[in-house]
Amino acid sequence: MNISSIVVQTNPKHTDEIVEILKAADFCDYHFHDEKGRIIVTIEGEGVEEEIPKLVRIQEMDHVISADMSFAFSEDELNAERDKLELVGNDIPQWLNDENATKRDIKYNGDLKDRF
Repeated sequence: MNISSIVVQTNPKHTDEIVEILKAADFCDYHFHDEKGRIIVTIEGEGVEEEIPKLVRIQEMDHVISADMSFAFSEDELNAERDKLELVGNDIPQWLNDENATKRDIKYNGDLKDRF
């Protein structure tokens, strides 16, 4: 499952009209708008392939100047990164799993630039 936020820009005189259209749309969820014509909505899909057509529908609306993805969450990517961490196993310092750990527990070993 993917969830992405979209920043929609319209001329301020058309904000209320576009907000009402987006609120009524079955392909996005309205969250916020301001007096400058900026509108925030989210779209969802099983993957980016399902989200892009929804973004394009917003971009093609009358009076929409621009609509761009701002933030995205991908459950598949998150799970893939979690799997990588599990494969690493015991290479993760034990203190990282300690809920009482602080920044003072970090051991600095010099410049990382020449280590890789």
